[in-house]
Amino acid sequence: MAARVLVVEDAEPIRTGVGIALTEAGHTVRTQADGDGFERELAEWQPDLVLLDVMLPGRDGFELLTVARETSNAGVILLTARDGVEDRLHGLRTGADDYVVKPFVLAELIARVEALLRRMGRLRTVLEIGDLAVDVEAGLVRRAGQEIELTATEYKLLAFLAGRSGKVVGKTQLLTAVWGYDDYAANLVEVHVSALRRKLEALGPRLLHTVRGSGYVLRPPS
Repeated sequence: MAARVLVVEDAEPIRTGVGIALTEAGHTVRTQADGDGFERELAEWQPDLVLLDVMLPGRDGFELLTVARETSNAGVILLTARDGVEDRLHGLRTGADDYVVKPFVLAELIARVEALLRRMGRLRTVLEIGDLAVDVEAGLVRRAGQEIELTATEYKLLAFLAGRSGKVVGKTQLLTAVWGYDDYAANLVEVHVSALRRKLEALGPRLLHTVRGSGYVLRPPS
């Protein structure tokens, strides 16, 4: 599911946090603190999507948005603390695909990023792990050709793991991505993983494995 995402944000904590979250979500990320070299990054690296802070030193985000629209086919999401209607309308009229107001929850931002990437056709919509197929677009899960009924939380959990097939995902990462917070009891994850595992194993060998002390990994049977 990897996409190339360029993050242009002058606040170092936000820039770092967003970069880490996108990397953990499986994307390739580059970051910069201002608009220096922006045109070069667009031309040479050709990102699929740009996360663009509005209040940048030097050239602001609206100016860089115009540059992106004139020279690139990348999707653009504006990040800003300015939540006035006129600011949002100006960004959207200038060509932004989405507009996220600070402060934001990282899990929601990643969901907005991936929703836009899917609309642009930059992400696969069917994820396959062995005989398991997760149709992200339709919200359907099948194993060995049989549809599996999941709760909304089980589906979000499976879709997140499927997008990172073969990679170990920690409980805190799952809490943040699926529930939107990370300071809750870890057994919440364990309960839902157990329920999801039972449904998957009703139709075949184990796909969802526990990595002791680290988290969980979804991978095809060996």
